[in-house]
Amino acid sequence: MKPLLAAALAAVTLVSPMLASPALALEPLSQEKHINDSLRAGRIGDVIRKTCPTIHARMFVVWSKIEDLKQYALDKGYSRSEVEAFLKDRKEKNRLKAEADAWLKKAGAVAGNVQSFCAVGEAEIAKGSLVGSLLRSSK
Repeated sequence: MKPLLAAALAAVTLVSPMLASPALALEPLSQEKHINDSLRAGRIGDVIRKTCPTIHARMFVVWSKIEDLKQYALDKGYSRSEVEAFLKDRKEKNRLKAEADAWLKKAGAVAGNVQSFCAVGEAEIAKGSLVGSLLRSSK
């Protein structure tokens, strides 16, 4: 009887993910859209502010969004150690950097052309996008 009960429980768990532990249902942090979109936007903003002399970071906003993002991840059920490991992971940093670089290129930023980065930054500020919310212009 015990093997039958164990098999039935295993089958129910496989058929019904709702019965599984919530932690098991979490997707990897590298696939969590809001977290990745936010980190990518931060990287894009950082590249723009470092390249364009008339655009600067809104540091209070940046720090606030970082703390909000950490809390978002914790509220979803990710542990602090998972979040910290993800943020320190060289492979993930390189992936997000490549995605940010591709985004910038698609938006019109050209390596070696400072004004193209300024134009992208000004456009994002004007749109009020996530990237734009992290930046301010001194023009």
